Amino acid sequence: MIVLSPGKTGFADWRAIYEGAAARLDDSARGPVKASADAVAAILARGEPVYGINTGFGKLASIGIAPDELAALQFKIVVSHAAGVGAALPKDITRLMMALKLASLGHGVSGVRLDTIAMIEAMLAHDIVPVVPAKGSVGASGDLAPLAHMACAMIGVGEVHGGKCAAQALAEAGLTPLVLGPKEGLALLNGTQFSNACALAGLFAAERLFQAAIVTGALATDGAKGTDAPFDPRIHTVRGHRGQIEVAANLRRLLGGSAIRESHRLGDARVQDPYCLRCQPQVMGAVLDILRQAATTLLVEANGVSDNPLVFADTLEALSGGNFHAEPVAFAADMIALAVCEVGSLSERRIAMLVDPALSGLPAFLTPAPGLNSGFMIPQVTAAALVSENKQRAHPASVDSIPTSANQEDHVSMAAHGARRLLPMIENAMNVVAIELLAAAQACDFHAPLPSSVALERAKAMLRGKVPKLGEDRLMAPDIAEACALVRSGALVQASGVDLPAIAA
Repeated sequence: MIVLSPGKTGFADWRAIYEGAAARLDDSARGPVKASADAVAAILARGEPVYGINTGFGKLASIGIAPDELAALQFKIVVSHAAGVGAALPKDITRLMMALKLASLGHGVSGVRLDTIAMIEAMLAHDIVPVVPAKGSVGASGDLAPLAHMACAMIGVGEVHGGKCAAQALAEAGLTPLVLGPKEGLALLNGTQFSNACALAGLFAAERLFQAAIVTGALATDGAKGTDAPFDPRIHTVRGHRGQIEVAANLRRLLGGSAIRESHRLGDARVQDPYCLRCQPQVMGAVLDILRQAATTLLVEANGVSDNPLVFADTLEALSGGNFHAEPVAFAADMIALAVCEVGSLSERRIAMLVDPALSGLPAFLTPAPGLNSGFMIPQVTAAALVSENKQRAHPASVDSIPTSANQEDHVSMAAHGARRLLPMIENAMNVVAIELLAAAQACDFHAPLPSSVALERAKAMLRGKVPKLGEDRLMAPDIAEACALVRSGALVQASGVDLPAIAA
């Protein structure tokens, strides 16, 4: 059980919720939540117009709503805004989105009642997860359509995962559909929780991709009989980038004690290795730094409030602002996309180098009998295709904007699009790294009986337990799938036994 402490929940806790942990709000938040709801009642009693409480929404903010229609107003904003399209958001991301919304409401400035908090907690506890179409948000005014689909389930409308309608799922859990009070529908819809949940999911996966690519990069270096001289700490200390220094140190640890490396320490005619080997600390270190920067932004967003208007109980004020604008998330998602693209690009270059006998000194396409056999010819083509697709997807989403709501909402972040693309991009890059793993292991096998380092031999043994060395040509897709599973699960990195850099604690 993860206890969400508003403003103080750690990165590891958000990851745990994404991976299936239960979540509830810290009891200390209940006082501020109740005070905020009481403030809404006090503001209403004054009879003055306040956006989203007794007015219409967006361009309709100037239209007042009668007191006896306030409940209908909140109901209608939820059902009218549930206009998403496309495939359903994965269940684990939707659960994370719900927990992020719970933490945001827990700050006690959104004007919701404790009943609303309790409903989200109960749905998480009973695994009642709304079906949320993934498309329909522009990342400003909140992730309105996705969050509306979440809110629909709370009031007994729409579908939930498991093939049930929301009303049925609530009834089976002994829950009564929520009747929304003033401000509550808007509070549930306003916020960046959809964009941030997608971006966090991408970040969690990007960490596994990054770490696996460090291992395969080291293995490819040994497969090509590359030198570890470019990983000398003195080179990286004088430049000073933290990520570069850490990556170089890990490459040294992964390659330390390799008999393959020792076999060509003297007498190798090559003066310098290609950039895909030599510049790994510089490229992957920059990737590490930028992923950490994105993690910092997303953690702040996860612990903040992105609702509008905000209700301050101490002064009985409802202040309209723009915290729903997801520009920070959009920038973070763009940074992650660029980093993912570069990891795959560098990995593909190492594959291309290994299959080219002019560069690697190994048999063409890493097959013992080239000509009759094609070996790794087409896996490299697959890697190139995936890298090219990621380059197309990596165009920054944050530089786009399109006016909505009759030009009332005239600049938007497109954070939702930027965050949604991350997992497909990372899956592409993981398959590239998987192909590199296969190619690098095959390359090292040509150097037998010389072993690589202990760490790399452990990683290679993990692969060989699933995929045998390639002799005669065979169906390659299953081999790639097995290797990708090792990358995706983190098993490859665990097998190496080297503690690789984390994106965030």
